[in-house]
Amino acid sequence: MDTRPVVLSVEGFSRSYETHRAVDSLSFQLHPGEILGLVGPNGAGKTTTLRTIAGVLPVKEGRIAVAGFDLARDEERAKRAMRWIPDDPQPFDALTVLEHLEFTAALYGQRDWRSRADELLARFELGEKRDAFGGELSRGMRQKLAFCCAWIARPALVLMDEPLSGLDPRGIRSAKHEIEELAREGTTVILSSHLLALIEELATRLLILDRGRKVFEGTLDEARVRFPEQARGSLEEIFFAATGEGVARVDGRGAPR
Repeated sequence: MDTRPVVLSVEGFSRSYETHRAVDSLSFQLHPGEILGLVGPNGAGKTTTLRTIAGVLPVKEGRIAVAGFDLARDEERAKRAMRWIPDDPQPFDALTVLEHLEFTAALYGQRDWRSRADELLARFELGEKRDAFGGELSRGMRQKLAFCCAWIARPALVLMDEPLSGLDPRGIRSAKHEIEELAREGTTVILSSHLLALIEELATRLLILDRGRKVFEGTLDEARVRFPEQARGSLEEIFFAATGEGVARVDGRGAPR
């Protein structure tokens, strides 16, 4: 029996849009310091799941709790424990980079924020942009600012939807290092991406969705036991096996045909 604290609990979560079942009876738990790789084909329910956990969409079926706080009944405290980084963050046009960090710190009750802000701006190579307005930033810079805002108050849970798509190679390397460091400090991370090599490199656990249902949850080694024909294969091969694509869709090098 796992006695570690539960940072995120999802129980029987479902979501429908008219006649379409986007997510169907999804349940899982995450503990401090875990990095969950959330993967699945387009339309599998990944973004719906993330947006609901983040509180962007209301919980209509099932229960979601963050750091012990029920998202439907204690929304404010649940949201205070987590941060959400969408695939294309949109900062305020009229606030500078530093003002975004000051605003975020105040929002989450972080008093001694300035030294932390200076540290984060240096780590994400935004020091020279501290006085730039949000509307002046490139997509990659917006993503770096979103990381800084998420990191500044040391959250219990961070949700990331394709967080590296706008970054250059140097920014990607830096962001990967910072995600791992955040997890080492005890923050739980959900990382959703179609870049399976990124998931394979960073994730300590996998959650594979297909047509709104969970088809696998566990470590990469456990996935290789579950799908023995891909026992020595990459996450890409396991992904195709788990989502019903089969080995016929994968060539000898593990690449999709």
